Amino acid sequence: MALSVFVGVLMAAILIGVPIAYALILCGVALMWLLGLFDGQIIAQNIINSAGSFPLLAIPLFIIAGEVMNTGGLSKRIITLAITLVGHLRGGLGYVTIFAGVLLSSLSGSALADAASLTALLLPMMVIAGYNRNRSGGLIASVSVLGSIIPPSIGFVVLGVASGLSITKLFLAGIAPGLMIAAALVVAWWLMTRRNNEVELSPKASGKERLKALIDSFWALMLPVIIVVGLRFGVVTPTEAGAVASVYALLVSAFIYRELSLESLNGLLLRAGKTTAAVMFLVAAASIPAWMITIADIPGQIIDLIQPVMDNPRLLIVVLMLLILLISMVMDLTPTVLLLAPILVPVVTAANIDPIYFGVLFMINCSIGLITPPVGTVLNVVCGIGRMRYEELLKGTFPFLIAEIIVLFLLVIFPELVTVPAQWFSH
Repeated sequence: MALSVFVGVLMAAILIGVPIAYALILCGVALMWLLGLFDGQIIAQNIINSAGSFPLLAIPLFIIAGEVMNTGGLSKRIITLAITLVGHLRGGLGYVTIFAGVLLSSLSGSALADAASLTALLLPMMVIAGYNRNRSGGLIASVSVLGSIIPPSIGFVVLGVASGLSITKLFLAGIAPGLMIAAALVVAWWLMTRRNNEVELSPKASGKERLKALIDSFWALMLPVIIVVGLRFGVVTPTEAGAVASVYALLVSAFIYRELSLESLNGLLLRAGKTTAAVMFLVAAASIPAWMITIADIPGQIIDLIQPVMDNPRLLIVVLMLLILLISMVMDLTPTVLLLAPILVPVVTAANIDPIYFGVLFMINCSIGLITPPVGTVLNVVCGIGRMRYEELLKGTFPFLIAEIIVLFLLVIFPELVTVPAQWFSH
């Protein structure tokens, strides 16, 4: 009964256009009425306590770091380095996009921030060079989702808080799968451009130019090294890593690259504040149904429903991946994580599946949802900045979407592709 009420209220609220945060609150209130536990003080207490969580402090810190990188010249230097290294190859600007996307993902932690940066900087260059606009936009959208997979991923922070999993372990476990997705995108782009002779090739950079670009981007490249090494050896927690990242980016932008002024600092802090407010309100709203999910034992009801596949972990993962993909197609990443993580993590734990492994697959699936219709948040960002039609961009994204789904399928079939590198990074 509790499961039916939870799903029914949520779907009804979404269908009539209630914002996701308020829909989550309604779900929690409905469950409280059902169980005879309604109390306004409990609602207020859950909202306040959840928003005051120390691990969640990493979210505004990484958001600030990402804004500083885009404004202070770190992102621009990463892209310049990528152009000097692989820009001269056939389809070179596509490889530049993938290379830069991986590096930006290791800086910002946000798929939307990466999509905005890559679209603004690289899409005009690709169009001028003769690349198909929709295909180029599709590649940019597809590589941008790595921002939610490669650490420092804000999505992993939310997942860790919502499920109780170690954020540090999630960060380290996301490195290898993120690089696999990048490799799949390289293969897909190569297959699509290997016979394209109409594209204007960039001149090959000299060794001196490459060295200059590498030296110029050195301080930007050091940031992901600092974060990963700090997490790997336990020097910093994810929240402390966010503080280090934001302060480091500010110092480099202001005193080394000297592209960050007081006026631009005011604007980027305002943008970071707005983004943080939206994310934190979702987290606070989700605390009520998350608490009621535990009280009503909804994970136990789910386990009863899927009992026939509980003895087959791989089949169970496939079923759950399909469920997550369907939901992430109609909901943004953060509410999907907040809604499903408290339900599904206990289920996979009961089935003796490594919850960190499942968490990585969960995040990859939700990230793929960012480039699938009808919502496709990253697609909307690329459309808005690149002035493209949604339908046309979706066609350009499709081959890369298939490549990412293939990687997800391989990770389901061969869990060692996640667990072995994760163990290596963690020890």
